[in-house]
This record gives sequence, C-alpha cells and structure tokens, in this order.
Amino acid sequence: METHLIPFLLINLAKVIVVVVIFLMSVAYTVLLERKLVGRIQNRWGPSRVGPFGLLQPLVDGAKLFLKEDLMPEAVYRPLYILAPIIALGCALMSISVVPFGSDIKWHGVQLFEISDTNIGLLILLGITSVGVYGIALSGWSSNNKYSLLGALRASAQVISYELALGLSLVGVVLRSGSLRLRDIVGVQATHGLLSWNFFGGFQFVAFFIYLMAAYAETNRSPFDLPEAESELTAGYHTEYSSMKFAMFFMAEYGNMITVGCVATLLFFGGWTSPFGNLLPQPHNQILISLLSIFWFVIKVFGFLFLYIWVRGTLPRFRYDQLMGFGWKFLVPVAVANIVVTSFCIGLRLPMQ
Repeated sequence: METHLIPFLLINLAKVIVVVVIFLMSVAYTVLLERKLVGRIQNRWGPSRVGPFGLLQPLVDGAKLFLKEDLMPEAVYRPLYILAPIIALGCALMSISVVPFGSDIKWHGVQLFEISDTNIGLLILLGITSVGVYGIALSGWSSNNKYSLLGALRASAQVISYELALGLSLVGVVLRSGSLRLRDIVGVQATHGLLSWNFFGGFQFVAFFIYLMAAYAETNRSPFDLPEAESELTAGYHTEYSSMKFAMFFMAEYGNMITVGCVATLLFFGGWTSPFGNLLPQPHNQILISLLSIFWFVIKVFGFLFLYIWVRGTLPRFRYDQLMGFGWKFLVPVAVANIVVTSFCIGLRLPMQ
C-alpha cells in the first residue's frame, strides 16, 4: 500500500506546484497583456522599457509591490483587515484546482491535467467563487473608511445579483450534458468539433451571453467595476491597502478573470478539444495529444481574456441603477427563458415511454 501511496503523493504535489506557479505567472502576464492592449486602443505603446518589448515589466511590478512599505491604518479592525486579502486570493487559487486543462491522460493512476477530478466540479467552482466576495466585503468593513465600505456594499449587492443569472445560465449546459463533472461536459462537445460545442451545436449562445455579462460583474471588471470606481470611491474596497495586501487583491481579480475564461472554454467552446473534430487525422502519440490539447485550451482562454480587455478599453462604466436593473430585469428573465426552451428541446428528443 505504501509503495503506491508515495508516487501518488509526489505526483499530486508536483501537479499542485506546477499549476500554481503557471497560474501566478499567467496572472502577472495577463496584467502586461491588458496594459499593452489598452495602450494600443488608446494609441500609445504601453510598457516597453523593462526587458525586450516590456516582457520583464510584471516581474519588476511584483518586486516593487513586495518591497513597498506595508502601512497599517490605526483605526482598522486588524484581524479581518489582514484576513480579507487572504480570502480573496485563496478563493482565486482554489478555484483553479478543479479545472481540467488537457486530455484524459493518467500516470500511475493519477490524472495529469487536473489537480482534483470531482464529479461535482462545476458546483464546487460556483461555491468557491461565491465565497470570494467575503474578502471584498470584509476588507471594506474592516478598513473603517467610508469609500471602502461603499465599495464593499456595492460589490456584495452586485455579486449576489449577478451570481443568480450566472448560475441559471449554466443550467442549460448541465441539462445537455447530464453531469456536473467538467470532463463529462467537455466529452459531450468532443465529437464533431465546432458543431458539437454548446455555443454552436447546443444552441447555448444566449446562455453564453448571460454568462459573459454575469462574469464581468462577478469579477468587478469594466463596465461593471462600480465597487472600485476611481472617479467616485478613490479605489473602492482596497483604498486603505498597500504593498503586498493590495497586490493580493490585484492578483485575485486577474486570477478570477483566468478562471472565468477557463470555465467559459470548458462549458461553451469544447474545452481542450479541436474545433475541427474528427475531420483531421487524430495523432496516436500521447505526448503530441497532450501538447495539442493544452494548445487548444490556452488559445481559447486567451481569446476570452482578449475580449475581457477589449471591453474594458471601449465601453464606459454603468450607473449603479443601470447595473442592478440590467441584472434583475433582463439577465435573470432571459436565463429562465433559456432553461425552459432548452428543457423543451431536450424533452422533444427523448423517446416516448
């Protein structure tokens, strides 16, 4: 028993280390990607001085945040003030643990391209992301600052409102696949390439639109970045934070962006499967299969991140009443209608008993 346990523990430990390192590097370079793309949209260069084409800028920014003085205002409630960024970043890191990012390949009985393969992966993801808002709410309250508190209240109301629409938008995908396991959801979309994807073949493009809007609001990104609206609330819920505590909120936001992109890829765009399906000859080499699956997954997630940044560079911020009205009066009813139509279509296809 012990001879099998040691390789199992070592492989899983290696997986966790590799995934966390790659995830944090992806967060750093997503920031660089955003600065570069927004710079191009605004007809300027963006970071270009540190390293070739500014590629070392994220490392310099990280070192600067580590070395800055960590200020602690006197009137804050210290335990929750310190705990809040840990909760925010911890939830962002935990959510990536159930995301499969490659084909079903095992070594010594351990799944290589997923930290934890559970049969309720989608449910776990929704649970973890809903807990993440506690970090924002606690940071606003514990800071003893009016701007921070207003930002935290906005974030709480926003996340609760749009989480309902986000959850409802995924019901159609779950109905079509008949499972909450993320690998099963991808497996349903793997046969005929684009035509099998939930976005095209599953006719879940309405659900994807709802998911996209709700994801922008869940991650407090433009045009739904009301909790940290600079023109109104200075910096919102993290006004009183500095140094590494501020960086943890920053990393959590971009980490959540990557997770949202991964989930959108898995649920609507076939995950790591090729858009050409069985039209092209399938390789038999396991290494080539692994590399191709990771390539397609990364390309799709990158496209989603590009869309995230493009929207930030082009659309103005909503007013708060528009934000709440859009969620409750439009997205939720459309999400319910999508569930009814999807259920009706699936019911028509079932054989009569």
